Parts: sequence; C-alpha cells; structure tokens
Amino acid sequence: MRNEVNNQIYEEYGDRWYTDDRDPVALLREEGNFKNAWICNLHKNEKLKILDLGSGGGFLSNQLATYGHKVTGVDISQSSLDVAKKHDLTKSVQYIKGDVRKLPFEDESFDVVCAMDLLEHVNNPVEVVREASRVLRRGGKFYFHTFNRNWISFFVIIKLVEWLVPNTPKNLHVLSLFITPAELKKMLDEANLEINFQSGIRPIIFNFSIWKSLFARKVIPGIGFSWTKSLLTSYAGCCTKKS
Repeated sequence: MRNEVNNQIYEEYGDRWYTDDRDPVALLREEGNFKNAWICNLHKNEKLKILDLGSGGGFLSNQLATYGHKVTGVDISQSSLDVAKKHDLTKSVQYIKGDVRKLPFEDESFDVVCAMDLLEHVNNPVEVVREASRVLRRGGKFYFHTFNRNWISFFVIIKLVEWLVPNTPKNLHVLSLFITPAELKKMLDEANLEINFQSGIRPIIFNFSIWKSLFARKVIPGIGFSWTKSLLTSYAGCCTKKS
C-alpha cells in the first residue's frame, strides 16, 4: 500500500505562505519566482482567460493578474484560497474551492490552464489532465510542473528538503505519486495535448543564498533556478491543445 500525500498541511499555513522561512512553502516561493516568471513573460502582451489548478496561496494566479489576465484559481484548501485572495493586489482573481478532477466550467472556456506542483499531489493525475484539456480551448496552452519518480528524486526532493527545511511534514511528497516523463506524455497524448517545450529545473549551485540556506537550515530569499536538459528530478513543460 502506498502512503497518502499530506495535503492537509496546506490548510494550516495561513499567512506563512508568504512569510515563513522554515516551511516548505518558502522553497515553493523561491522556485515559483522562476516558474511563474516563465509563464508570465510568455503571455505578457496578451489578455487571456487563465485557469490555475491547485492555486494554493496564489503565487502564480496573483502574478498573472498583474499582467491584466482574467485569472481563476481553483484549490481544495479554503484556508489557502483565503490567503491567496488577501494577497491579490489587483482584487480581480476569482478564487473557487473545488475538485480539480471535476471542474465547474464549460468546455473550451480558457485560453491557458496551469497545473504547477499539482499532479504529484493527486492519486489519479490522468483525471486532472483530462479535465484541464476539456476546459482548454483548441490551440490553448497547458503548463505543468511535477517530479520524476526515481531514487535521485527521493533523495533530492524528499529527503534533502526534509533536512534543509526543519518544518517539513511527513509525506509532504510521496515517491509513488511522482510521475515519469513517459507516463506524463501518455496522459497528455490521450488528452489531445502536444508537448511544445519540456525541460528540467534545478537550483543554481553557485549561488550565495542556496549555500547560506544549507548551513542556516532555513530558506534564504534569492535562491536561483535555471533550466537543465536533465529530467531526472524536477521538470516542467508547455503543451498546445490540438485541433
């Protein structure tokens, strides 16, 4: 029997989504600075309807809204949604509590759908990908970020984070729920989504903040991330819904 991922922890963060440096969300904030800028910059000259699945504390949704997009965030955690709404400087993001496997939206109603740091938190990611494709218009973009399943990911994503961040709860991530690139490609193909770009993400090793974080055992702001050809651990991508 595989362990269940601990999604309940997100109900407990409150304002720590934005303030704490000894919780895993602090690391998520730092990596989000890189991933969110990637998505925002690709669509900075457009005004789109964007759906952010598993929106959490609103890091991506709120940033997208500052570019003038019409953004909807969906999450199962009401506490996280409340914090996200509180930090929405535009006061324009629509936050909805809901199941990402059963979205309350019509077919082809969004230009962009994002599933960042989400797929490894659900027992059946196939259903999430299928729903994302259903509500995405033809020619629309689907963005994802998740983790590969292997012993290196177990060491880096699970064990190293547990050591680096003191308040990491048990089963924040569960290796059996990680997704190999081949498995994800099959899901995407079945959902009529074609990968246009896929790359690994890694921290910039020669960065003062990352070494300071390692010795301080807390997340120091300024940890940098970059693209890498390796998909061994953390990887992200962009897809287009085919006609």
